[in-house]
Amino acid sequence: MSSQEEGDAEPGSCTSASSSSENDAPIGDVITVTIGATVPTGFEQTAAEEVKEKIGVDAIISKDRGRIYFPIASDKLFQVHLLKSVDNLFVVVEEYHDYPFKESKEETLLELQELASNLPWTNALQIWKLNRTFKKKKGFRKGGNGTKVKPTSSEATDVASVASLLVGCSVADVEQQELPPAGSAAESQTKAEVTANTEDSTPDSEEAEPKTKVTKFRVTCNRAGVIHSFTSNDAARDFGGGVQEFFQWKADMTKFDIEVLLNIHNVEVVIGIALTEESLHRRNISHFGPTTLRSTLCYGMLRLCSPQASDIILDPMCGTGAIPLEGAIEFNKSFYIAGDNNDMAVTRTVNNICHIQKRRAAKGSAPGMPIDTVQWDLCNLPMRTGSVDIIITDMPFGKRMGSRKKNWDLYPSCLREMARVSTPGTGKAALLTQDKKCFTKAISRMGGLWRRLHTVWVNVGGLHAAVYLLKRTTGVFGQTPEDVYESRGTVKAEGEEKGDEKVEEEGCKELS
Repeated sequence: MSSQEEGDAEPGSCTSASSSSENDAPIGDVITVTIGATVPTGFEQTAAEEVKEKIGVDAIISKDRGRIYFPIASDKLFQVHLLKSVDNLFVVVEEYHDYPFKESKEETLLELQELASNLPWTNALQIWKLNRTFKKKKGFRKGGNGTKVKPTSSEATDVASVASLLVGCSVADVEQQELPPAGSAAESQTKAEVTANTEDSTPDSEEAEPKTKVTKFRVTCNRAGVIHSFTSNDAARDFGGGVQEFFQWKADMTKFDIEVLLNIHNVEVVIGIALTEESLHRRNISHFGPTTLRSTLCYGMLRLCSPQASDIILDPMCGTGAIPLEGAIEFNKSFYIAGDNNDMAVTRTVNNICHIQKRRAAKGSAPGMPIDTVQWDLCNLPMRTGSVDIIITDMPFGKRMGSRKKNWDLYPSCLREMARVSTPGTGKAALLTQDKKCFTKAISRMGGLWRRLHTVWVNVGGLHAAVYLLKRTTGVFGQTPEDVYESRGTVKAEGEEKGDEKVEEEGCKELS
């Protein structure tokens, strides 16, 4: 059972069950359903714009930060898998904008248990089945009669744990797992290929015993709010029990086919069925570093800058190359330069680029990508003045990488060097940092070189961070007061502490 509660919010809660037989009613006429999507906190508007652009419908941004909802017809369901700004997708079974919770914990949980039998499951289950066929086609292996999919274990993240949908669908399914030997320490970390074999049942297989296909399921609850008398675990357990009783399903926490979601935010309740096997934010990276950014967050930062054809886009602190890789794949008419002063970071970036190129070649796509990698000194970039159109980077927070003390010298220096290589008047920068005090002070001294356009408050691994969108002024580098470097000691003003507290307060209010 996994749960997530914010404020009085616990990390995600799941009760699981498995079905002995789901209604195999064929998917008939086109139906319209509501799709829910979890997105990086702070980038809800960016995700809504992508939905409008790619699917042509208006998305509703939920009061619960980090979620959007939009309608879609069943014959266009495949389009939801083209979205790059979403972490997880689910089809909405029912939504209550003002659910009347009882004051008593026992009454509330009993009501949740009874709720399962009164929900309109039909359309949502049809969409789940249709989505499952996409996965089957994608995983079909030549020369075999089975379906190959990749199951994953639950992820302990800020959002509900998301696991793979095991896609077997015939009588006497035998799941033959290509995993390391039982007891291997790497077993829980390895993505295994599971072949659902419908004919060649192995007598000694543990999965070969049932005569009919058992469809497994679990319930994951995400709760946020202080008005509830129950926990996420309580809600998931009792609601899951109601679903189990209604469908006559059994419990299985790990090898489940269907994940039912119970999202509770104050008085808003949304019940859904997951459509994604695992979070989409890990789609590009194979070699991770200590501070690797989520691909969905990288996509949001790129969209903020609206890359155009022939733009030169720079990530001077690339880490594992998550930002330029996402850009080279999704905005491939621009050219990306990924650099870092750490040789291990540069090696990881090169390895990640090679991984994507091999994956593209295996699919028959052109392996070439508009990206290059360089090792350099951030404060002395080997690039011509005014040669870069856009700079997008994840700056050191001063926690896992660097230190807050070093940031006081680093931030002013790198902002000056970024201003030097940016095109005057048109250059843009999207900079992510959690060290808002230091950055605000540094940017306040760059009025002649940078102008702040917009700030997006985001949540990065539980840290309240910000993406600052900057515009390069028309000032000629070398002719502004900001070109003269000043150490931290000469710029620290008397009112700094007061100003810093104000910045922190503003960020916290935005994220609350």
